[in-house]
Amino acid sequence: MAVIARFPGVSEAVDEARQAVDRLYRHRVLRRASPAVSTESSLRGARASAAIEGADVSLDALRRDEVHDPLVQGALRASAEMGRLGPTWRKAPRQVLARLHTVAAAGLAEEDALGRPRTEDTAPDPLGLGPAPGAAETATRMDALFRLLEGAGKAPAIVLAAVVHAELAVLRPFGTCDGVVARSAGRLTLVEYGLDPKSLVAVEVGHRELPYAEALRAYLSGTPEGVGQWVQHCASAVSLGVRETAAICEAMQRG
Repeated sequence: MAVIARFPGVSEAVDEARQAVDRLYRHRVLRRASPAVSTESSLRGARASAAIEGADVSLDALRRDEVHDPLVQGALRASAEMGRLGPTWRKAPRQVLARLHTVAAAGLAEEDALGRPRTEDTAPDPLGLGPAPGAAETATRMDALFRLLEGAGKAPAIVLAAVVHAELAVLRPFGTCDGVVARSAGRLTLVEYGLDPKSLVAVEVGHRELPYAEALRAYLSGTPEGVGQWVQHCASAVSLGVRETAAICEAMQRG
């Protein structure tokens, strides 16, 4: 993590995003309405996460409970589940990912596949990233990811979240709803590793507004420039998510 944090442009992007989050946390609305802001941020984040996968619906339709698309419903369930899973993320990340997949993929995967790593060597490629690694390689890299989470130490939360998010997105360990799981895990990392402890930042909105698949392909290159580009993308997504949440605060302030 320390090596990635020193890649060109990464430190500056991470600092800028962290300062944006700090400014958001000083918003006066949060003194009285932090839970309500977090709830609205989670709703917008789930909507954006589903939209990245191709299921784009309006916020009004979501609020009226008019959307029954299983992918959207899965993103909403994963978002709601994050609050309950937070305390377990550092200690048992494998268990948390299994639970996130179980709630996200219900209605999209066979029941006996929910929460279970794929055993096939192929996986869907909704973002056009190229073939996923085989099941054995994926299992090995997932074990390395779990060790990383359990021993992250003082790594910048944005850098750690970026690596978690990217690895899950490119490995596609479950074979269904991996993108939703990846973005949920990325946000959960920002929360549990100290950047956004109240889960206020609608970071998924930022991912949607930026060239998401292009940044993941840069990460896949494995070069310092490519990995750095992905981390900078994630930092920018945090800043854009802050902007979205600040707009929520302003709307609440106006009443």
